[in-house]
Amino acid sequence: MAVRVAIAGSSGSIGTQTLDVVRAEPGRYEVTALGVGSSIDVLIEQAQEFRPEVVAVADPARRAEVAAALPFATVVDDFADLVGPADVVVNAVVGFAGLPVTLGTLAAGKRLALANKESLIAAGPVVQPLRSTPGAELVPVDSEHCAVHQCLRSSDAPVREISRLLMTASGGPFRGRSAAELADVTVEQALAHPTWSMGPKITIDSSTLMNKGLEVIEAHELFGVPFDQIEVVVHPQSVVHSMAEFTDGATIAQLSLPDMRLPIAYALAYPARSGTPFGRIDWAQLSRLDFEPPDTDTFGCLGLAYQAGRAGGTAPAALSAANEVAVDAFLDGRLAWRQIAEVGDAVLDRHDARMPSTVDDVIDADHEARRLAFDYVTYART
Repeated sequence: MAVRVAIAGSSGSIGTQTLDVVRAEPGRYEVTALGVGSSIDVLIEQAQEFRPEVVAVADPARRAEVAAALPFATVVDDFADLVGPADVVVNAVVGFAGLPVTLGTLAAGKRLALANKESLIAAGPVVQPLRSTPGAELVPVDSEHCAVHQCLRSSDAPVREISRLLMTASGGPFRGRSAAELADVTVEQALAHPTWSMGPKITIDSSTLMNKGLEVIEAHELFGVPFDQIEVVVHPQSVVHSMAEFTDGATIAQLSLPDMRLPIAYALAYPARSGTPFGRIDWAQLSRLDFEPPDTDTFGCLGLAYQAGRAGGTAPAALSAANEVAVDAFLDGRLAWRQIAEVGDAVLDRHDARMPSTVDDVIDADHEARRLAFDYVTYART
C-alpha cells in the first residue's frame, strides 16, 4: 500500500523537491494533503497533478479561489489539519510558523519528516514529550541531521557510545572573507550559495553561519548529545554531510553529492531506503575533500547559537525569533548583513531565559524577542 504523504509548505524548495521524490517512484507514495501560505498558483498546479484530499491555505483572501479551482479537495486554513489523512508529514514551513505542524504530527502518532528546524529549536522542551506518543517518529530532513541519523544506525547504544558529532558546514558564500571585507555585503551576494539551492531565509542563515548554529541546537534536541560534544567543521565541497565519532575512535560519515532529495527520500521511506539514487557520487571524479575550522570571529552567529543552546529554556526561541526579524530586515534593505549577528546578540543579552512548560510560554518568548529585535532594527536605521 502506498505511503500517504502530506506536505506543509509545498510551494517552497523542500516542498517542491518532495514532490520530485514522489514522482521518481510511482505507486510508492500518495500525496494526501498540501499546504501553502500565499503561493496559490503553485498550489493549484500541484493539486491538479496529485489530487490531494485536503489543501491548506494560510491566506484567507485566496481560499475561495482555491476551493473553486479544486472541487475535489477540502480547503482548510490550518496546516495542522493536513496531518489527519497522512502516514508521514513533511514540515517544510519556514520559521516559527511551522511549530503547530510539528506538534500536531507527533501528537497524532505520525511520522514527522522535519525540515522546519525552528519549531524544534524554539520549542524543544515542549516538543520532546510528544516524541514518546505511540507511533510518533521524528526523522530529520536537514542534510546534516539526516546524515547523523544514518550514522547512528551503526550503533546499538548511540547515546552511550558517541564521543562527538561533527556537523559539516559549506562555509557559505563568504568563506575565507574577513569582517572588513564583509562590511558592504549585498542581498544578491548573500543569496549566492556555492553548493545548495535553498529558500532565501535559510540561504542568508547559511551566509552568516546562523543556520549551522541552529543546527547544533537541533542536533542536541534530536540526539540528546551535550553541546560540548557537538562540533562544527567547514567542508566546502558539501559531500560529507556530517559525521559521528564513537568512543573507540571510529568515525562514521554519510557522503553524497549535494541533493536535498536524498534526505527527503530517506525520511519518506524510513526505515527502508529509496530506490532512486539521489546524490550518487562518481568516485573517479571526486578528487578531494577539504576540512577547516569555522571563523567564529567573523561569523559571530555560530557562537550565539552555542550560547543560547547552553542557556537553554526559552533562549533558543529568542535567538531564532530575533534572527528571523534580522534576516527579513536584511532582505528588505533595512539592515546591514554584519548587523544580523548584532540583533541576535542584543536580544539574547536582554532576554530572561526560562524553562517553558506550555506552547504559550514559547509563543510569549518568541513575541518578546521579536519586539526587542524590531526595536533594535529601528534603532540601527536611525
